[in-house]
Amino acid sequence: MAVNTLLIIIGIVMVLWGADRLTEGASALARRMHVPEIVIGLTIVAAGTSAPELFISLASALKGTPDMAVGNVVGSNIFNALLIVGCAAMVAPMVITPSTVKKDMPFAVGASLLLLAAILFGGDVSRLDGLLLLAFFAVFMVYTFRVALKGNTASDSPSVDATPVWKSLLYVVAGLAGLIIGSDLFVDSASDVARRLDISDGVIGLTIVAGGTSLPELATSVVAARKGQSAIAIGNVIGSNVFNILLILGLTATVSPMAVQGITVVDLSVMVVSILTVWAFAYTKFTVTRWEGAVLTLAFLAYMGWLLYNL
Repeated sequence: MAVNTLLIIIGIVMVLWGADRLTEGASALARRMHVPEIVIGLTIVAAGTSAPELFISLASALKGTPDMAVGNVVGSNIFNALLIVGCAAMVAPMVITPSTVKKDMPFAVGASLLLLAAILFGGDVSRLDGLLLLAFFAVFMVYTFRVALKGNTASDSPSVDATPVWKSLLYVVAGLAGLIIGSDLFVDSASDVARRLDISDGVIGLTIVAGGTSLPELATSVVAARKGQSAIAIGNVIGSNVFNILLILGLTATVSPMAVQGITVVDLSVMVVSILTVWAFAYTKFTVTRWEGAVLTLAFLAYMGWLLYNL
């Protein structure tokens, strides 16, 4: 237990450091390349911070624990929408562009509804479901890059950054390494502790593993919000939610179809309602305010309380 506790602390420190480097490097690249920061958040940052979920979900499915794989994604998306947006908004109100609210957020909502339908009506995530999710992911990526090309104007992008490209790329790579290694340390150690306490795979996936693999999104979004880069913060959350369902579960189910039993309707419903709530809050003056962030955070704590009560 003492060794696991030390590894958990080391993992958290590495994640926080990695988030700071990744945010700084990605933001500098966005300014230098005249790419809107929201696009960087939706793609590069989201892909990097979703890497732990991809690794854990694939490993879980291949090792015969599909509940942990799906629980990881469902739990991570709940963490993203409730805790991460909530904490980031409490640090600094998140200003969201109308384009993000009207065009990007519907992808995250749609992805959540697709997963809900697949599990409710099929009882599993089949190989066909996986291929369908991957097809929607391809549509999302094509749409995102088309927006980037159309938005590649001076009015949409900040002034050119003075940071050398090599240094920005080094920050991004070092940040991703810190995020992935730190999250891996955290998840392995925390999961070992949970198993010693005889907690099921589904609950481990929804809580310990989801929390650990969501540390990169939490750290990156809070740091970005503190630096006034709310576009990266919200883009990271939206992009990660889309990546988690469409790419990660799509790829995982294509490699190894998953029968799901430990994830309940309540868990799936909370996932859908959480992203819908963020979407609704964002429509109010295109800002998620501090009090709305507090509401999201309290909702997350209530859900965690419900899970622990039902252990």
